[in-house]
Amino acid sequence: MLVAMTVHVPQYVDLLWPALQAAIALGGSASNEELDSAVVEREGLSSDVQGVLHGDGPSTEIEYRLAWARTYLKGMGLLTNSRRGVWSVTEKGREVAESEIRPLHAEFSAENRKKNAARKSAKAASRRNDEPDANIAEAENDADWKDLLLDTVLKMSPPAFERLTQRLLREAGFSSASVTGRGGDGDIEGLGVYQLSLLSFPVFFQCKRYSGSVGAGAVRDFRGAMAGRGEKGLLITTGTFTGDARTESKRDGAPPIDLIDGDRLCDLLKEHSLGVQTTTRLVEDVEVRSDYFHSLEPK
Repeated sequence: MLVAMTVHVPQYVDLLWPALQAAIALGGSASNEELDSAVVEREGLSSDVQGVLHGDGPSTEIEYRLAWARTYLKGMGLLTNSRRGVWSVTEKGREVAESEIRPLHAEFSAENRKKNAARKSAKAASRRNDEPDANIAEAENDADWKDLLLDTVLKMSPPAFERLTQRLLREAGFSSASVTGRGGDGDIEGLGVYQLSLLSFPVFFQCKRYSGSVGAGAVRDFRGAMAGRGEKGLLITTGTFTGDARTESKRDGAPPIDLIDGDRLCDLLKEHSLGVQTTTRLVEDVEVRSDYFHSLEPK
């Protein structure tokens, strides 16, 4: 900490020109590591300067400030970077003079502040107008597919629901999952062995096909049924659990019971791709930049 207070590390704005010139000297393109090393060598930065940590580390302060220098050079139109983290000098970057760096930096900073202010204002306006934002849209999408999934599960025949439950438990890490009891409404209970790395332990489970809420009484009944049959209890429902039921599941002095409600059940079915298919959509806008090829021509 004493070193950080006594050693002068250049500000990022003082590293803009050195970073740009280092990239040019490296042939017009460089990785983060190459660029950092070239600037350190070009500026003759001492080992003390290089050793100052940013905060508690692990990155150094000079690495942190050079990262900001690259970001600003990109914003100023002097560097570009690829998805693989390779930085390239633009034609503007090759032609800019050192005396123009500070004015360009000031211009970009001012424009950036305006954009940030406008963005915050637009976001506030959308909330005032009750326009759905991305988070609301995502939540609505979740509700749609989860409602459909739970409705489908509730309509399954008891034998099919039993097979689905066993498959889910096995996919989730159970080395065995045997059904020992069946209810008239399709509820099942059984005993499984959960495998956790080098350890395994018996788990008594029940699955209840409810469309409503499971109360504390059902949790107490479940705990009574699991006595002597498993070290852990797992209660699954297609519905929800009341607050009292969740409190009862963690009651002091009683064996703990893990609860999985319908929402979490949907997430698990999705996670293990059981009746749920997730498709990732990628949209690309491709533009040929003739100025890039032109910038490679000898001057």
